[in-house]
Amino acid sequence: MRIIFAGTPYFAASALAALLGEHRVVAVLTQPDRPAGRGMQLVASPVKQLAQQHGLPVLQLATLKTEEAQHLIAALEADVMVVAAYGLILPKAVLQLPRHGCMNIHASLLPRWRGAAPIPRAIQAGDAETGITIMQMDEGLDTGDMLLRRACPIEADDTAATLHDKLAAIGANSIVEALRLLQENNLAPVKQDNAAATYAAKLLKSEAQIDWGQDALQIERAVRAFNPFPVCHAALNGVAIKIWRAALQEGKRGEPGKILAVDKQGITVACGKDALRLEVLQRPGGKAQPAVQFLQAVPVRPGDSLA
Repeated sequence: MRIIFAGTPYFAASALAALLGEHRVVAVLTQPDRPAGRGMQLVASPVKQLAQQHGLPVLQLATLKTEEAQHLIAALEADVMVVAAYGLILPKAVLQLPRHGCMNIHASLLPRWRGAAPIPRAIQAGDAETGITIMQMDEGLDTGDMLLRRACPIEADDTAATLHDKLAAIGANSIVEALRLLQENNLAPVKQDNAAATYAAKLLKSEAQIDWGQDALQIERAVRAFNPFPVCHAALNGVAIKIWRAALQEGKRGEPGKILAVDKQGITVACGKDALRLEVLQRPGGKAQPAVQFLQAVPVRPGDSLA
């Protein structure tokens, strides 16, 4: 099949790599190069880098709403456009250009977690599972018919980073399967139940400030959900620290934010209910470290407080 691929980050690059072995990718759409790193040099997206390795035409359009952009896409005469974490809105005119429309690889079991941040929101909510939905795109926000759904359990130690990688692999396999079913005329679109929909709002840095008055379970989920971005943080004796991994300590009580114990396993902090053991931490200017190394550089004692 003649495919246009639209995507930007690693999640999308996994799908593009899978498609290259199965179909003819006639063009790749991706976001413009962005400044990154200490030198803020322009860096190509993972999708662009992969496309260039395979000699594919790359279009980095600022918008798809202009006639010029739509003429470029129409001229490609694609059978289908596959979209994964692209970053631009596809107007109705573009959705209708490929012969079979546009398919989206969405990282949740729709209609749960429509929107920008389905992976961390599923962890934060304590969901037992998530997955991939291959969706026929329409003009709404992740509201199109479901073409294929594949579930993935959320393990107790999953972070947004580990779950992202699992779903990237499932998404790559799922889009290949969906296109095979399309060729066989065996896709069966299913309408979404809008009443069951939830919204996965974009992550804000302000959300990562820990409120020790919350239950330890809520905070532990947030630590995993916000790893690797925006990373939960707190003030320890007036110094801002980031918390990369923590473990629930049931049955332990104390004034919220008060440090109950300090040992090689971590720093145990009282919460609104139960306590949390901080196991991997990062001080300003340093790297994320296991607690035993962190404590060699940062003196911490029972009775100290986190805010």
